[in-house]
Amino acid sequence: MATFVLVPGGWHGGWYYSGLAVRLREAGHRALPVTLSGIGERAHLNGSAVNLDTHIEDVLAVLASEQVTDAVLVGHSYGGMVITGVADRAGPGVVRRLVYSDAYVPQDGESCWELTTEAFRQLFLEGAAGDGHSVQPPPGLDPRTTAHPLASFLQRIVLGGEGLDRVTTRDYVYLSGWSGTPFAGVYEKLSADPGWRTHVLESSHNVLRDAPDEFEQILLRGE
Repeated sequence: MATFVLVPGGWHGGWYYSGLAVRLREAGHRALPVTLSGIGERAHLNGSAVNLDTHIEDVLAVLASEQVTDAVLVGHSYGGMVITGVADRAGPGVVRRLVYSDAYVPQDGESCWELTTEAFRQLFLEGAAGDGHSVQPPPGLDPRTTAHPLASFLQRIVLGGEGLDRVTTRDYVYLSGWSGTPFAGVYEKLSADPGWRTHVLESSHNVLRDAPDEFEQILLRGE
């Protein structure tokens, strides 16, 4: 039995993984969808002080309270920033595998702001124009999406390196079926790295709507 800890992307709560969580449990695994501070049912916690560190601590708290070991951390889009920080800070035996789903893979000192495209940087700024710290969801997303803390997109990650070195398996799932993706270069780089297993799905960025079965199979293939 594997324990999948599921971290959503920007503007999305743990609800994004509800269907996948059911299927993983039916397959005999443990699945823990996470809602990050300031988003979804935790939107009341949004504020200027909520940043990337807050979200990393959110997931670390889940790992501790649920007594998780040998976790498979799954991060979609912005969630890649979070699972990278979690793996870096987690103790020995806590995180075994990282799965990045069309996600940012930061190095020490990099932020989502720096890693994304100019179009997304403009979206962040325009979306936060109301109060200066809450980025409103882009049009066309699920009606359950909520504002996302701007500081989490801006903060540079601090990585010490020891925790990440203990991760034994890393997967990158590139979703090739949408225009304007900031992840093509990430996939090209990692596909040439023998330390990574890379996969391509001809899906929009919303893989759990457009290719849920294929994505589930990638998760289960490594277990």
